[in-house]
Amino acid sequence: MADVDQGSVLPSETSPLILDGLNSTDSNGTDAVNATVAKFVATPEGTALAYGSLVFMALLPIFFGALRSVNCGKSKNSSDMPETITGRDAARFPIIASCTLFGLYLFFKIFSQEYINLLLSMYFFVLGILALSHTMSPFMNRIFPANIPIKQYQLLFTQGSGETKEEIVNYEFDTKDMICLVISTVVGVWYILKKHWIANNLFGLAFALNGVELLHLNNVSTGCILLGGLFVYDVFWVFGTNVMVTVAKSFEAPIKLVFPQDLFEKGLGANQFAMLGLGDIVIPGNCLMFSLYPAPSSLKKNTRTYFYTSFLAYIFGLGMTIWVMHTFKHAQPALLYLVPACIGFPVVVALLKGELTEMFSDYLPDQDPSPSVAQFGRAASSRKSFKKGHGVLRDHQCCRNVLVPFPRSVP
Repeated sequence: MADVDQGSVLPSETSPLILDGLNSTDSNGTDAVNATVAKFVATPEGTALAYGSLVFMALLPIFFGALRSVNCGKSKNSSDMPETITGRDAARFPIIASCTLFGLYLFFKIFSQEYINLLLSMYFFVLGILALSHTMSPFMNRIFPANIPIKQYQLLFTQGSGETKEEIVNYEFDTKDMICLVISTVVGVWYILKKHWIANNLFGLAFALNGVELLHLNNVSTGCILLGGLFVYDVFWVFGTNVMVTVAKSFEAPIKLVFPQDLFEKGLGANQFAMLGLGDIVIPGNCLMFSLYPAPSSLKKNTRTYFYTSFLAYIFGLGMTIWVMHTFKHAQPALLYLVPACIGFPVVVALLKGELTEMFSDYLPDQDPSPSVAQFGRAASSRKSFKKGHGVLRDHQCCRNVLVPFPRSVP
């Protein structure tokens, strides 16, 4: 994940164009060519704006994804219970991610990059529309005019007949969902045709927010296993091989957040980007989500100390990544800095509060019958299902496999 597929931020060597005149001479010693080589060197203002915007955009899906997950937990519908990520899932995840990453690397080496990116663009076009529609749905519910009638619709596909009849898709939606789909489709067409960085970020933020909202861990130990495994995965593929960087440079899909460093010079048409992979947002974000309920004692005290601590730890780790990357002018695996921060800060707090044992107990949030705990223990369905009122395919397994294994950031 080179730094931001799980993200990390990679430097973008560019800014106001500096022209270096080179005088070359032929074998006779006479001037043959007056050539100029353009190199972009980012201004301090452009660099600060780009990195600051990346940090801000990374925090948005974590914070609002956590809030939406809590609100979703108030649902009493049993079908909304998520498929929890267990320790076994967490241990296998880096292996699956590595196979996916290396498979993409081989595909780019063997087949035409143009055709591969065309297929991936269509795939993410569909996923992006669904993810963005789901993200927009709560806002649409608030701003939709009350005097406009809301009609209910259902799209049903079945297989077989009689007793063997099986539902393949049962899609319930309403007028508001249709409006969300139309708006998301417009953004999707914009992305497909122009590959504009704003359209990319809209889809990227939607993917990240859905990932934080729909993915859940069963305990803190699982989060540590997941972060530890991806820590090794990230460092190996970034520093040990050129696979991560190669895929990151070849892969065209909204699996990263970008922000131009030459915005002041070129406006919205800027093209020199700093980047952050979605994996570096979704994976730590899910561990932060669990810190809302790290131990029964802290839940009974109705405190979110661990969440705020982890949130600050994430900001510190991401800031450290950017500082090291900018100082040494080399792509950095963000998890190299995020993992120690996101694990270390809460552990220190737990030690100070005398709750370290409880923090690493096999506590499952949805096992506590108290309302204050139960609201954190539920989330959207992890299987492929459609939730009424959202009109969006909510496939937690899909989000997990798509967002994490890809490269993070590239110069």
